[in-house]
Order: sequence, then structure tokens, then C-alpha cells
Amino acid sequence: MYLPKWLHQFGAPKYFYDLSLCISRWAGIICIICFICGLYGGLVLAPADYQQGDSFRIMYIHVPSAWMSLFVYMVMAIAGGIGLIWRIKLAEIVARSSAPIGASFTFLALVTGSIWGKPMWGTWWVWDARLTSELILLFLYLGYIALQSAFEDRRVAARAGAILALVGIVNIPIIHYSVEWWSTLHQGPTITKLDKPSIHLSMLIPLLFMVFAFKTFYISTLLIRVRSEILEYECNTSWVKQLLGINNGIK
Repeated sequence: MYLPKWLHQFGAPKYFYDLSLCISRWAGIICIICFICGLYGGLVLAPADYQQGDSFRIMYIHVPSAWMSLFVYMVMAIAGGIGLIWRIKLAEIVARSSAPIGASFTFLALVTGSIWGKPMWGTWWVWDARLTSELILLFLYLGYIALQSAFEDRRVAARAGAILALVGIVNIPIIHYSVEWWSTLHQGPTITKLDKPSIHLSMLIPLLFMVFAFKTFYISTLLIRVRSEILEYECNTSWVKQLLGINNGIK
């Protein structure tokens, strides 16, 4: 199958390493700014909800982490698919590096959802369609991570993980549309109702800041993990030896 030349260029470890250094720095700066603006706006400036009071403020952590749990899984599955089809080593590294981050977002979404659900529903957990499918997503992440540890050969582990990730994609639309397909305790869509959002602008703007903060945090963390693996993979190449020699002051 044909792969564009420019995509092959991004797959070159040295080119990606140099490019990611610049991107991760800017992503880190944007992440810090968005976190400050989002947390201050959500915890200080936003008014209390007329029904939920101040307990709604946990959504500034819960909603972005839930969104990111789906986004990171899609990145992992797509990168795994690229590595599976075109055998691009960098794509396999991106997929493998995304898994622990995505699992952390999913776990955070489940925990904050339970904390939010206790005062709203009167219980920490219900076998609701949205909650159950999100829990399955966590198991998919953990299964992928376990597969990476089960094989000594990283290329074999990457192919096995890619197959699992691609099969698990079927769970993503289930999570997204579960509140519309089934009668659940979980509230329906609010922000995605573009014609008439169910959230006031004073609450929406801090939430969007937090979404960008979580997304740039993922980008920055992912690139750091990818660069670490690139150095490990390419440790015997001249450019890595030169890079490490310069950083260590070796002439």
C-alpha cells in the first residue's frame, strides 16, 4: 500500500526527535497557561450551579479526562494500525507510549465520575451504559500494556497490541453514543449541542481551557516518552552518540 513521502519523513527518528523538541516546549507552555486559566475560571470565577451547587466543579477534571480517554485510544489505534500495515517503527513507539497516558486519563475519568455521581445519584457506581463501557476501555488499555510486556520482541508486541487496539475501536462509538442509545443515569450531551448548548458561557470557557490543557499535556508527555524510546532504539547510531556526547560534554 502506498504511503506518502512526507509521512515517511516524519517517520525518520532523527527528524521526529528534533521536531518534537520544539513542539513539546510550546505544548508545555500552552498547557501551563490553559491550566491556570481553566482552574481559576472554573473554581473561582464560574458561579455555582443552580441544581448541583459547587459539586459541579469536578467536571473541569472529569470531562476533559473522559474526552482524552477516547482521543488517546484513537491515536493509539491509528498509530498501531500504521505500524502494523507499513511497519513504521515510530508509529509503534507512539502507540506504545500513548497507552499508559490513556489508561491514566481513563482511570481519572472513572474516579472523578464516581465522586461526582455520589451526591448526584446517591451511589458511587452503577452499571450504567456509559460507565460500564468506559470501564471496558480501561481494561483495553491495561490489556494493551500487558501485551507489550508479554513479548520480548518489541516488534511482535507492537503487532499484537495493534490488533487488540483496532478491535477495541468498536467500544469508542458505544461510549460516545451510549447516553443517546440507552436510558442511562449519565447526563446527555451538553457542549456538543452546538445549536443550543446546555452550559452557560461562564462555565463553558473555563472548561474549554481545561480541555486544551489536558490535550497539550498529552502532547507534551507523549513526545517526551517517544524521545526516550527513540534514544533507546537508536543508541548505536552516529547521531545519537553525537547528541549524547555533546550533552555530556564529551569531545
